[in-house]
Amino acid sequence: MQIDINSDLGESFGAYKIGQDEAVIPMVSSVNVACGFHGGDPLVIRKTVEMAKRYGVAVGAHPGFPDLQGFGRRNMYLHPDDVYASMIYQIGAVRAFTDLYNLPLQHVKPHGAINNMAAVDMDLARILAQAIYDYDKNLILLAVAGTKLAQAGREVGLQVANEVFADRTYEPDGTLRNRKYPDALIRDPVVAARRVVEMVKDRVLVAIDGSKISVQPDSVCLHGDGEAAVAIARTLREELTNHGIEIRPLLDVQP
Repeated sequence: MQIDINSDLGESFGAYKIGQDEAVIPMVSSVNVACGFHGGDPLVIRKTVEMAKRYGVAVGAHPGFPDLQGFGRRNMYLHPDDVYASMIYQIGAVRAFTDLYNLPLQHVKPHGAINNMAAVDMDLARILAQAIYDYDKNLILLAVAGTKLAQAGREVGLQVANEVFADRTYEPDGTLRNRKYPDALIRDPVVAARRVVEMVKDRVLVAIDGSKISVQPDSVCLHGDGEAAVAIARTLREELTNHGIEIRPLLDVQP
C-alpha cells in the first residue's frame, strides 16, 4: 500500500517569510510550489525547486487567484479568459524552473479559494481542467476527492489524483470545513496521523458531524504554513510506516 504526502511550499515572497519549508520538505514526497499570484516570487520558486531536487521530492505547480494581500483565500469572480490565462501563466512559471533543474513537473494543484470554488462550481472546474490539459495533458491534476474539479479533470482526459487532508476537518458533503470555524484545523499531530491512516487503510473519512464518507486517497496534504506542520509531518510519516504504508510521489502511487 502506497500514499503520497504533499505540502504547499514556496509561499514566501519579498521580505515576507511564510511557512517552514526547510523543515517540512524532507518529510514529504511531493511539493506544490506557489506560482507568484497568492504567494511566491521568482527567487522563492527557484529556491524551492532547487530544494526539492536536493531532497528527491517531486514538484507540482500551485496556482491561485491574483491575491497576495488575501493569500489567495478570498473568492474572486474573474472572466473565464482571465482564469484560463492565469493558469497557463502560473504553471509556466514553475515549469521554467523545473526545466532549469532538469526535473519533471509532476502535477498541478490549485490553491485556496480558486480550489474551493472549483470544488463545487463545474463551470470554473472545467476552465481549470482545460487550461491544465492544454498546457500539458500529461500533468496530474491533484484535486480534493469527490469534487467537481476532480470530475472535470477526468472528463477532459487528465489523470486525476484524489487528495485528502491531514490537518483539516470535513463537512458531511465531503468539502473542507471553512477556516472561519475554530474546528476547521487539526493541530494535534496524533489525531491528524490517525485520521490519515484510517483514510488510507479503511478508505473512509469521518466528517465533522461524525458521518462517514468513502474515499480512495492517492495523496494526503499537510500545510507547510501551519503552526504544527513539522510535528504533524513527523508523526504522520511514523504512523504510516508503522502501518506498512509506503510513502511515494504521485507518479509512483497512480496506476
